[in-house]
Amino acid sequence: MTTEPRTPMLLDPGMDLTLRPMRYPHFFDRFRDAIKNTWTVEEVDLHSDLADLARLSPAERHLVSRLVAFFATGDTIVANNLVLNLYQHVNSPEGRLYLSRQLFEEAVHVQFYLNLLDTYVPDDEERFAAFAAIENIPSIRRKAEFCFRWIDSVFALRELRTREDRRAFLLNLICFAACIEGLFFYGAFAYVYFLRSRGLLNGLASGTNWVFRDESMHMAFAFDVVETVRREEPDLFDDDLAEQVRQMLAEAVECEVQFAEDLLDGGVSGLSLPDMREYLQHVADRRLAQLDIAPLYGSSNPFAFMELQDVQELSNFFERRVSAYQVGVTGTVTFDDDF
Repeated sequence: MTTEPRTPMLLDPGMDLTLRPMRYPHFFDRFRDAIKNTWTVEEVDLHSDLADLARLSPAERHLVSRLVAFFATGDTIVANNLVLNLYQHVNSPEGRLYLSRQLFEEAVHVQFYLNLLDTYVPDDEERFAAFAAIENIPSIRRKAEFCFRWIDSVFALRELRTREDRRAFLLNLICFAACIEGLFFYGAFAYVYFLRSRGLLNGLASGTNWVFRDESMHMAFAFDVVETVRREEPDLFDDDLAEQVRQMLAEAVECEVQFAEDLLDGGVSGLSLPDMREYLQHVADRRLAQLDIAPLYGSSNPFAFMELQDVQELSNFFERRVSAYQVGVTGTVTFDDDF
């Protein structure tokens, strides 16, 4: 009696190199879409922001200072987790193509934020302090420690042999997609778009639009991986996993609220801590919904300027795509699902 060979699954150990027949063509589609979204740091004019920086209030300058300090290291942490944990366990050549592209995009973001600090912070000592933010700014250190704990949670796993190993990997993947790229970064984007709504720092907002598009695609790919694993191994997804994800997001919200307390400590006119907390809770619930997990908060979006973000970017994107992108994006572009 012979038995049919077991169909390989996405998290099986190994290094599948076979692109034909393609087992996960939707991952290859993600890769191709990312290529269409190419942009370069040199296309972002940050020098137009210098006059705005000079007229910010002390509280607004503190907000911007903390914000760029977070940006200085945030994408580097994501890139480290991608290399150390994600690439070796997503056993699909199509998926690894996308992760290779994502690593390139993280490098572009790091370069963008390097230019941002060089432009915004002319003093060498202040700039060095910004790059060392995870060591000397408690609110940023707490977020970094959260990230490092989840990197370390699967760092020793060379192969995902057991059910427990695979669940640990899923939690790491969900953490970086939903909590770090999907909450920490989106909280930071809200501050940028708040300033833009007041006519300030349009150069930063322009670059952030492009980073925002990349981060949206990173999340979409990660959630594709989660859904693929859910189809292949539904037993991994139970009430216990859902509760772990909910607790993870609740902790991420509290990390980000502490960051908001720091940024808004001087009292920024038009931006309150209660509204920022509500916005973060709203985003956390959106991430849970994307994972088909019950919401935690039931909070709404208090920021009209964030509701307008997708409309503004859509209306401007196709007007500037030839000069702003190496390759124009075609097809439908949506933003509202991510806020």
